[in-house]
Amino acid sequence: MTPKIPASTAPVRGPAAAPAPAATPASLAAPAAASVVTTPAAADTLAIAHSATPAAKIVILANGTFPTHPVPLARLCDADMIICCDGAAEKLVANGLEPGIIIGDLDSVSPELKERYGNILVQDTDQDTNDLTKAVNWCVSAGIREVTILGATGIREDHTLGNISLLADYSTRIDAVILTDTGSFRVYDRSVTIDSHPGQQVSLFSIDPSLKATSSGLKYPLDNLTLHSWWRGTLNEAVTNSFSLDFNSGKVIVFLGYCQGVNLK
Repeated sequence: MTPKIPASTAPVRGPAAAPAPAATPASLAAPAAASVVTTPAAADTLAIAHSATPAAKIVILANGTFPTHPVPLARLCDADMIICCDGAAEKLVANGLEPGIIIGDLDSVSPELKERYGNILVQDTDQDTNDLTKAVNWCVSAGIREVTILGATGIREDHTLGNISLLADYSTRIDAVILTDTGSFRVYDRSVTIDSHPGQQVSLFSIDPSLKATSSGLKYPLDNLTLHSWWRGTLNEAVTNSFSLDFNSGKVIVFLGYCQGVNLK
């Protein structure tokens, strides 16, 4: 049964930083061909993905907490293709939706689903990447330029932290946003002004402990603040319909809490 979504709810979209040319980290490079086994039908789906229009709505569903908030549910139900990370396929099918690709080492996929969806399985046994990265690698190889990631948080905190931090690595190759049941995570690699709403929860994270940020439009202004640890830029709040971040280098992961009745572009 398809999850019910209020008719008035629309997906949240945030402005994206254009991917900057950069060397691809070894852990994110396309996996060696020997580690990937693709069924003929999955290969056909890859060809279809290659020909997808730039406006195609691609969703990666990771095997964390299945979304319950109307915003990620709307994005899931509106997707042109859903790429499931291993056992996430079980949750998707249980909620009445169909996967387009199931990728991973496939150790969490039941024999029943392997038989039912054997024609769209992509087995990637590379042990140097997690299933979410394998799905992102597949998207990049298919020429997909934008993706929404759902189910990347919850269940295990170590997976949650790892998946959020990986956004910074993905941003050099693909425009990716994580939607959770409380808000969105997106990476910015340059100073930016972000659409918001008074009272919206805002948190900033940096992988680089030397990154310095200055803000305007936030309740607790940042004045060349060094984001030396993950808590340093958290628990802030927008006071206007937009806020600006100015930082010297590196990348900032921005969390925006959902606002009732407000949709970000």
